This record gives sequence, structure tokens and C-alpha cells, in this order.
Amino acid sequence: MTLPQALAKSKTHPKKIPVDVYTDWCGFCKKMDKQVYRNPAVVAMLNQEFYVVKLDAEHRQDITINGTTYRYNTDYKAHELAISLLKGELSLPSTVFLNEQQQVMERVAGYIPPKDFLRALAFIAEN
Repeated sequence: MTLPQALAKSKTHPKKIPVDVYTDWCGFCKKMDKQVYRNPAVVAMLNQEFYVVKLDAEHRQDITINGTTYRYNTDYKAHELAISLLKGELSLPSTVFLNEQQQVMERVAGYIPPKDFLRALAFIAEN
């Protein structure tokens, strides 16, 4: 799901939104995909409690959210939305958790093992 799609869904049926910020060349991003985002317990919790977004930090197309258009930034060699969500600290992979009001709750940089990711999801889901 894209971030604009998740935000639109969350307006009618509020859920928190974890945003997986990654790149295609990032080894630990691929490890997160294989070991964490395919873990059956993680998948079950994500599907039940969240709207999940994957955001390629090097995405080249514009993304418009709430009237603001984010573009690829050639100076950073990254998308402005990724830069904004991560406050300019482009550590990959990173997971950004948004609350139901579309505000950043938490930013977590790096690979997170499935067991720890499940704990984080449970904590975030409970507020």
C-alpha cells in the first residue's frame, strides 16, 4: 500500500501506519523483507492492527500528501518524503510509525529481528 492510500484508509477506519523505508540495494532491507515481513506472526499482527506502507527511499515519482508534493531530491539522492519522515537521517532500513492522526510516533533505524519487531508492534498497537 502507498502512504497516500494508507492515510486515506486511516481517515475512515483509523489504524496506525508503519512505514518501511528501504532501497533495492540495501542488504539489511532485503533481510527485513525475508526474515521479518514474511514471518507469519509479524504478518498476522500487521494485517490485523496496521496499514503497512513500503517506501523506496530512492523513489523517483512525485507523491502528494495533504496538498504537499514530495519529489526526488537530487542533492540527497533520495525522495523528499523519506527525508522528511526520517528527519534527514537516511539510515536504511528504517521503520517510521505513524499514529491515527498521521503524526510520527517513533522512528526505528536498522534491522529489527522478528521477535523484537513483534514486541515493538504490540507496544505501538496498544499506544
